[in-house]
Amino acid sequence: MFKSFFPSPKLFFWSFALWSLICVLTWFFFGEALGQYLSFGGLFGYDYILPPPAVEGATAAEPAVNPGAEFWFYQYMFYCYALFIGVWMYFSPHKWARWSVLGTALIVFVTWFQVHLDVMINDWFGRFYDSIQLALAKPNSITAEDYYGQLLTFGQIALIAVTLAVFTRFFVSHWIFRWRTAMNDYYTGLWKRVRHIEGASQRVQEDTMRFSSIMESLGVSLIDSVMTLIAFLPILWALSVHVKALPVVGEIAHALVWVALIWSVFGTGLLALVGIRLPGLEFKNQRVEAAYRKELVYGEDNSERASPPVLKDLFNDVRRNYFRLYFNYLYFNVARYSYLQVGVLVPYIALGPTIIAGGFTLGVMQQILRAFGRVQDSFQYLVNSWTTIVELLSIYKRLKAFELAIANEPLPSIEQTPTRPVTDSDSEAPLGH
Repeated sequence: MFKSFFPSPKLFFWSFALWSLICVLTWFFFGEALGQYLSFGGLFGYDYILPPPAVEGATAAEPAVNPGAEFWFYQYMFYCYALFIGVWMYFSPHKWARWSVLGTALIVFVTWFQVHLDVMINDWFGRFYDSIQLALAKPNSITAEDYYGQLLTFGQIALIAVTLAVFTRFFVSHWIFRWRTAMNDYYTGLWKRVRHIEGASQRVQEDTMRFSSIMESLGVSLIDSVMTLIAFLPILWALSVHVKALPVVGEIAHALVWVALIWSVFGTGLLALVGIRLPGLEFKNQRVEAAYRKELVYGEDNSERASPPVLKDLFNDVRRNYFRLYFNYLYFNVARYSYLQVGVLVPYIALGPTIIAGGFTLGVMQQILRAFGRVQDSFQYLVNSWTTIVELLSIYKRLKAFELAIANEPLPSIEQTPTRPVTDSDSEAPLGH
């Protein structure tokens, strides 16, 4: 699944994570200051200016605009990505390296830039709602030019974000199809060694297709969640200075960050507990569907196959497993939707004492709510993607059988046991047994 497309997959992903951490730490400790020596911004009219020292009590609602520092940051990111790509392309050549190495780096970089645009929109919300509050409190305190100028600013940022999102989706779709092509070529090249596995044709055609399509959404959303967390966590950390106390708990430093973290961990643990049976049921669902479909295919060419009694027994297997799946998703969805609905109120509950005391402006509150929502959504990646992850796990288990067969290793017991026809007593068994 991975080595067909990526060079040394485990080493590649671990090195990518480690290199990203090194680059981030380097930037925060001394990389930013190197801009005065290494930045090429002056050639384009963006002279590097050292960021002003932090002022106690300053808020994120009025960020300092420093185009030179922004230029150096993009330049620094380019250096980091170029070095990583160059090392892997040179020392670990691979048939699909241009897509797997260069393409992955491009997706991560563009995703980061989209998150950066979201941060700019978050800053815009602070200034815009503060101006609205000022205008409503004191009529004619802002001009029409100021008001519509701010809307134009939002439109410019949004236009870039929409354009970038469309082209990113287009590129990711092509990137994912190359991954599917790599898997398809790898499995079909070893067809004689894997053809005996139950539903082999379905696994090569349908499961690789589903695996790639799920990775298209799930993988990109994971990268987006990590990037969003890196970008918005410091913002929420800084904005928490406005929140002096929480209900019941009282005063606590950087309260909003802890609320987002604790609430997200609680939800992830809750859904992991109530949905623990779903991956196995999804996997069994693929097996019974494959057995039913296989018998129908045999019946197309052989009149002795696909007799009504046999098809009835096989379809009973399908029905039983679906009913069990429905029942498990019933209480899973009760927990999931209840958690998500209560989560809408969590930031307002946390901000209650500060709102009542008038501890911040409307603009700052909007910034806090958006930053809290972004951080919470990032922490809740598993919660929001759990059903898709379950489906991906079931597909992974099926494709993993190919990996074991290729390595001449024994298959899991569930792969070795043929699907058993359902008897009358089985069909009458209560749901859940």
